Amino acid sequence: MTNYFIVPGLGGSGPDHWQTYFEQSGTNFHRIIQQNWDEPDINEWVKTIDNAISTYDPQTVVLVGHSLGCPTIAQWASHSHKKIKGALLVAPPDIEDFQEKLHIGLFPSLPTDKIEFPTIVVASTNDHWDKNQKAAFYATHWGSKLLTVGDAGHINDLSGYGNWEEGLEILRLLG
Repeated sequence: MTNYFIVPGLGGSGPDHWQTYFEQSGTNFHRIIQQNWDEPDINEWVKTIDNAISTYDPQTVVLVGHSLGCPTIAQWASHSHKKIKGALLVAPPDIEDFQEKLHIGLFPSLPTDKIEFPTIVVASTNDHWDKNQKAAFYATHWGSKLLTVGDAGHINDLSGYGNWEEGLEILRLLG
């Protein structure tokens, strides 16, 4: 059985977010809980991912990231020797713009190493956290399949993505 691990971004994902909907869709869905959702420490977030999946067979693990969760997964993948089943990376933000807007430094450099397991990047054409369309750049560098879903904002509950059935269908491509 595939074990899905939800990796939210800044602020976590609220009760109306598609990640919460995914989490509630089966007992094999687990949310990774970070110590501080509002002041991220990427090294700590990466370690939390590693700890959360440590007791599972890596070949049963699929990570499901949104926003800041996506480059966090890419950072984890660049430091981990675990080859998991795959990752769904939804609405990765433009990290440089993200850090500038929030006046924080999260990554010493852009996480652009090739990810050594199957990944799908889902992007929007009008995401306010990706105005420079970096999702395609990341997909290329990470070796991900890129799916663009049109004008979908940040692909979150505020953009109308709560019970995101299409997202579950995309996720099934990985597991």
